[in-house]
Amino acid sequence: MKNTIFYLASCSTCKKIIKSLPDTAELIYHDIRQEPLTEEIVTEMKSLAGSYEALFSKRAQLYKERDLKNKTLTEEDYKALILEHYTFLSRPVFVIDGKIYIGNSQKVVNEVIEALR
Repeated sequence: MKNTIFYLASCSTCKKIIKSLPDTAELIYHDIRQEPLTEEIVTEMKSLAGSYEALFSKRAQLYKERDLKNKTLTEEDYKALILEHYTFLSRPVFVIDGKIYIGNSQKVVNEVIEALR
């Protein structure tokens, strides 16, 4: 996987993070709403992250609507949910030089900016 950001174009947090990236950053921009994630991509992300749960967003509206916090989810459940709907992917996800950066915490954003320099 080339240096890629998986994001949601309509997400204000993603937009803010993208604006903060160095001008020299060479990334492939993958809008997960316009171009849904494939099983191959999600499996590759999992191999970098260590688990599907690490990629999963428990903040997603559907997570709350489906009352998933009260269910015991397996790795296969996390994978299936991420593939079913883009909101289940914790965003943004960067893959840079074979390393994965997940989410929008300031620590992760700083690590991404450093990796892109």
